[in-house]
Amino acid sequence: MTEQVKLIVGLGNPGTKYDQTRHNAGAELVEQLADQLHSPLSPEKRFHGRYSKARLDGHELHLLVPTTFMNLSGQAVQALASYYKIPVESVLVVHDELDIPPGLAKLKKGGGHGGHNGLRDIIQKFGGSNAFLRLRIGIGHPGNAKLVHSFVLGRAPSSERNLTQAAIDEALACLPILLRDGLTKAMTRLHSLKP
Repeated sequence: MTEQVKLIVGLGNPGTKYDQTRHNAGAELVEQLADQLHSPLSPEKRFHGRYSKARLDGHELHLLVPTTFMNLSGQAVQALASYYKIPVESVLVVHDELDIPPGLAKLKKGGGHGGHNGLRDIIQKFGGSNAFLRLRIGIGHPGNAKLVHSFVLGRAPSSERNLTQAAIDEALACLPILLRDGLTKAMTRLHSLKP
């Protein structure tokens, strides 16, 4: 059974201050996907974000980068999902992940928010449902919980950014597999990536 992904959301914070920060890895992936599909994102007030509709391998997709701050991401996701009647199971949320080292990306379905404010808000706005898919882009951990805030809002050195970009590239290559063959096959390919 293939997961009928209809909406891909890339999480991040808006504004140049947050451009290329670790917390914006999800937004970067969706921006790159929109570019690849020649379907530029443009501001859409109704959905509290930058939005486009695109086709990938014959699948129609809604692409969204919320322009709310991270902790209000659910507002944008919920607005678009309810407008287009997209069930929570058909949503793929792309986000940065502290528990995965840079250079790796992982797919999963469901799970908790792990302290990620964007995920926390999305789960809350979906009435507590966490049944959406996640594409987690590894950013690594600073080693101390007190340092997490400044770490995720900081810009990585170029060597680390190159690793993150390699993971984004591989994740983008796995999206058609996810749409065509389902989660298990996409995971098999993506999870074999070595940083």
